[in-house]
Amino acid sequence: MVAELDRLDAAVKAAPAGDTTAQIALWRQVTALEHWFFIARGSADRPRPYAVAAEQGPMICLYSSAARANEATRTLGLVDSGSGAAPLFSMPVSAAIDYVASFGKAGVFGVTLDHPRLGHYIPLANLGLLKGWIEGAGQ
Repeated sequence: MVAELDRLDAAVKAAPAGDTTAQIALWRQVTALEHWFFIARGSADRPRPYAVAAEQGPMICLYSSAARANEATRTLGLVDSGSGAAPLFSMPVSAAIDYVASFGKAGVFGVTLDHPRLGHYIPLANLGLLKGWIEGAGQ
């Protein structure tokens, strides 16, 4: 699944301006994942997902695998100096969509995929489309 995301990332980057076919395929693949992973910030009993500042507004970083999230913690300097790790948490995709959507009330603009490796993003306002793909797949 993650290798397919890398292939779709290359397709998005190669697509002509205005052609969203590859982007749609990428986000459909993201919804086909079993879980979304997040880098935990804050207390262990009430973790918040790691987010980055973007021109459009804050974006929650979601990861396609624990390995990608761990790689990001090292790249972004988020590893605990004592333990050498950063806490992660995951959720089934359908619950994760609802979870990240709830951050719209706090001013979050969107979610970004496998930051900083891929970095594709989708506004929270478009998460309903992703949820619809999941619900449609279950029928």
